[in-house]
Amino acid sequence: MVKLVNMKKVVSLALGVALTVSLTACGSGTKNDNVGNTSLSGKIVIDGSSTVYPVTSAVAEEFQIEQPGVEVSVALSGTGGGMKKFTAGEIDICDASRKIKPEEAEAAKAKGIEFVEFEIAYDGISVVVNKDNTWAHSITVDELNKIWGKDSKVKTWKEVNPAWPDEPIKLYGPGTDSGTFEFFTEMINKKAKESRTDYTPSEDDNVLVQGIAGDKDAMGYFGFAYYEENQDSLKVLKIDSGKGPIEPTAKTIKDKTYSPLSRPLFIYVNKDKLNQSPVKDFVKFYLDNAEQLTQEVGYIPLESYDSEKAKLK
Repeated sequence: MVKLVNMKKVVSLALGVALTVSLTACGSGTKNDNVGNTSLSGKIVIDGSSTVYPVTSAVAEEFQIEQPGVEVSVALSGTGGGMKKFTAGEIDICDASRKIKPEEAEAAKAKGIEFVEFEIAYDGISVVVNKDNTWAHSITVDELNKIWGKDSKVKTWKEVNPAWPDEPIKLYGPGTDSGTFEFFTEMINKKAKESRTDYTPSEDDNVLVQGIAGDKDAMGYFGFAYYEENQDSLKVLKIDSGKGPIEPTAKTIKDKTYSPLSRPLFIYVNKDKLNQSPVKDFVKFYLDNAEQLTQEVGYIPLESYDSEKAKLK
């Protein structure tokens, strides 16, 4: 059975539609200096990366339990889609699975928007196949490029590796607005956003999980948390970048031996809003509880959040 992510609270949402996070969940021992102070009110609007979405929505749920007067709306239109809204001043916070681009920073500047970048976790993009795939256990970077390259004509598993069966490969991957798509194509195809186009795309990683879980010949890629929650229906491939096959785990992602697909995750916050309640309170709560909640949803926390918290001072 495919499990939809957010991992803390099983939630499925339609692509691009904002979710006002439910207040019915039980608390999980999170920290908040404003515990008991329910005087905060207002609305916080967040959009962006589907990879970062599980962390942010988990934080939003816990924050709203303690601050029910604040409405937190979390959506996932991909990092690129979120950045378009963020740099236009339409949202307060952008979830991002890559750093902001120079042209996005310029677009924000043109609108008079300053921002603060917060690193919140580590992720390892996971290349996965159906659990009934008995032939593929690891794959090289060159083989991934052979499959996903812009001019790839590969149609069967056998064309990738002669030891594999002469069966069609059904490909699933993030849409072009996704930071995961940009990072993967840059690392594997050596140029961001350069990829074959004849695959099933979605900005919602839950859709990709369902597609791969339902097709024996499928392959796809997305954030580590989505694999972690669906290990009963998916199989992850070890990646060989020249030093032998490495499986994505908390350790290999954190020490970056899972190469080249380990990466940091971010939130970008409008600086003007960061100086005001309730956004400042929310970001402080986020950083105070990031270590716990990133692990709960399947990502890897930073060694320390002190340098990120210092940006709030």
